[in-house]
Amino acid sequence: MARPYSPGPKQFVFAAGDGNEQQVSVGDPQEAYVAFSAFFRGRESDTYTIKDEPARQSLVLMPRLGVISRNKDADQPRSEHLRVDRANRYLPSAMLFFENGYAGLDHFGQWFSDLSDLDASPETRGAARAATITTEAAAIEEIARIWANSGIVDPSDRYYVFFDSHAIDDDRAERAELLQLIEFLGLERVDAPAGAAGGEVWVRTDPRLDVECARWS
Repeated sequence: MARPYSPGPKQFVFAAGDGNEQQVSVGDPQEAYVAFSAFFRGRESDTYTIKDEPARQSLVLMPRLGVISRNKDADQPRSEHLRVDRANRYLPSAMLFFENGYAGLDHFGQWFSDLSDLDASPETRGAARAATITTEAAAIEEIARIWANSGIVDPSDRYYVFFDSHAIDDDRAERAELLQLIEFLGLERVDAPAGAAGGEVWVRTDPRLDVECARWS
């Protein structure tokens, strides 16, 4: 469960692969985000690390590799890695980390514990992620997460549209995961109407989705 942000001040250490390091003391997540944005945008580096040393957690952004890693060294040390397909994902991940640490990124995308898993094709990664979801409740929550990132309800209120206006080559891993979860739940996928973008997935509304998607709206 995400932890509430404790009232400041709070200390973070920003480090870049070029050797630059900066310690900041901030009063809230937005202040931390502004400081890190300036640090991130002000240089060219292979890696950018945000360390929350009191919480023993860190976030590592690797733009040239297209990877984000999150780490926690608590009672049960854990590291997870995420393939990033759009450059505008890095700073939002930092904001989630400032707000709720490691757990704040739970729903940010498809996390894998083995970095080598990110080398698989998007379709393989999506299928592997879907295979880890074995209950109806978890599948509904994951579908709602995917929809919240890029979806709409069509004007007739009869369909959930995933990957609205996205091309077929966008979001391949999440599309592969979504299609497998749709099958798992027995949801009804319908053909997209003429003129829809090639990457869109249309699904008939279902009471199970309605409640969870409303929560994510």
